[in-house]
Parts: sequence; C-alpha cells; structure tokens
Amino acid sequence: THFLLCTKNSSQSNMSDNQPKSTNIHWHDGNITRDERWNNLNTKGCTIWFTGLSASGKSTIACALEQVLCAKKKMCYRLDGDNVRFGLNKNLGFSPEDRKENIRRIGEVAKLFADSGMITLTSFISPYNADRDAARQVHEDNGLQFFEVFVNTPIEECEKRDPKGLYKKAREGVIKGFTGIDAPYEAPENPSLILLPAEHSVDECCQQVVELLEQNNFFNNDNNNNDN
Repeated sequence: THFLLCTKNSSQSNMSDNQPKSTNIHWHDGNITRDERWNNLNTKGCTIWFTGLSASGKSTIACALEQVLCAKKKMCYRLDGDNVRFGLNKNLGFSPEDRKENIRRIGEVAKLFADSGMITLTSFISPYNADRDAARQVHEDNGLQFFEVFVNTPIEECEKRDPKGLYKKAREGVIKGFTGIDAPYEAPENPSLILLPAEHSVDECCQQVVELLEQNNFFNNDNNNNDN
C-alpha cells in the first residue's frame, strides 16, 4: 500500500502575512475586553485542531469530545471539514490552492470562536504543515491557545474503514488528488498531542484530550485566572 507522507512543507505562504484586499477599513474595538468577557461568562477559549487522514477518526473523536465538554458545562463548538463546505466554503474544491484557502478561512473562524470563549474543535485533514502553522499563528498573534492534535491512524486502517467509500474511488481513479493516495499529507512535526485510534477507543482518545485541557487549566472551578 502506498501512502504519500511528506515532511517538507508543500504550501509556503503564511496566512498572517496576508493583507486585506479591502481599503479604507479600520479595526473597531468593542466596549469590553476579552478578559472581561471570559471572566463574566466564566469561560476560557482555545482551539483544538484535529488533523489526520480521511477516516482516521477526527470527526468521531471531535463529536464525542463535544459531548464530554458539554456535560462538563464548558462552552464548546465543533467545526467539521465536510460541514463547512456546505456553507462558508461551498465555493472551494480540493486543489492545493482551494485546500489552502479552506484552512485559512477556518483558522480565522476558529480564532473568533476561541476569542469568544469557546473551546473550538476543528476536524480537518489539513494536509500541509504550513497551512496548519499559519492557523496556529493567527491564534498566537492574538494571544489565544492552539492545540494541534494529530490523529495518527495508519492508512491501511483508514482504507479498511473507508465509511464514505472515498479510498475505493481514489484507488479506482474516480477521485483525483486524494490525500494519502495521490496527494501528500504532511504529518505534524511537533503536535500538542498524538492520538492512536487504531490502538485506543474513542472514549480513551477523548480522555487524552481532556487531560491536555486539564494540564492547561481549562477545568479550574474558577476560570477567572485566564492565563494563556
């Protein structure tokens, strides 16, 4: 089985370097600060960015984690790779350029959600290191925490699962530019967490992410100490 795994960045542009196309625009600050919002709502925002091959388990884990966080009364919201293509990104395909723009938009949306105080769960293949790094950068430039979680499922297991039949179509040549088959996936170089769904249950994977959040003070009884 052939798996296109790259370690070299295929996409070099940094989203944070892009300047708005619009002219004569000015940033309008609100009447409350982020700390005031978070303290009054007793919340703390961040982005958990799940990345991995198709059928690796990203969305399944994100859905289960959303349930866990809601049960713990934590503000959270899930942004799913397929779902956003029905609306926000419905004008994008799967060319390298469109993939880049897809992740740029989601990076910006996730930043806004995190700024609002949401624990934002994003599940996107996001195959290029440069694009994920740029999503991280727009968070860090705004003083927001960004946790890259590599859902590391072997391609053999992903193909065995193949819930949408996409690998079969890619192998048959029906789908072109499919990540892991004839398009590259660049594994994270320094992720915040590596999950192994082929070895651990969904619940166990969720618990590992919960522990990551605990280590970063997201489950304090009083979130008024919003240290980043």
